[in-house]
Amino acid sequence: MTGKNHIVIRTMDITQADVECIVNAANNSLLGGGGVDGAIHRAAGPDLLKECRTLHGCKTGEAKITGGYRLKAKYVIHTVGPVYSGAAEDAKLLRSCYWNSLELARAHGIHSIAFPAISTGVYGYPLRAATEITLKAVTDWMKVYPDAGMSVLFACFDDRTADVYHEVWEKLIQGGKR
Repeated sequence: MTGKNHIVIRTMDITQADVECIVNAANNSLLGGGGVDGAIHRAAGPDLLKECRTLHGCKTGEAKITGGYRLKAKYVIHTVGPVYSGAAEDAKLLRSCYWNSLELARAHGIHSIAFPAISTGVYGYPLRAATEITLKAVTDWMKVYPDAGMSVLFACFDDRTADVYHEVWEKLIQGGKR
């Protein structure tokens, strides 16, 4: 499938996303945890954990793919965001999470993907700063692959997160029109 890329921002439970692939904001072990990670593992069932054990973890900024099992999504891409420290490396690693997830999706012929707000929960990345990095990374990827036909859903945990995504998106779009 080829065609135009597009972005949707919605307040929702990512485990209910009607997409080919959801992205898990995982920890380095890939063996489950709290927040989005725990919710995805619970919804997918025990076979997800079984497959994750075979992956031998994941480095921060990288991404690995598994089946979706009991999820609506056929696949789960697991990526490990940085624990926020304020260092410049944090932004590079967060950008890599989104870029590498999209590259992995493209390599597997996936055309619809849902992302959570990676690193903005217990990893402490400030929401607005993370959102700016996120939306820039995804739009930059879409500029490299303008006809990939990738549908990106930002599945925001709550309205506050969705509001920040919408504000940053509008600012990014307005900046692109100048």
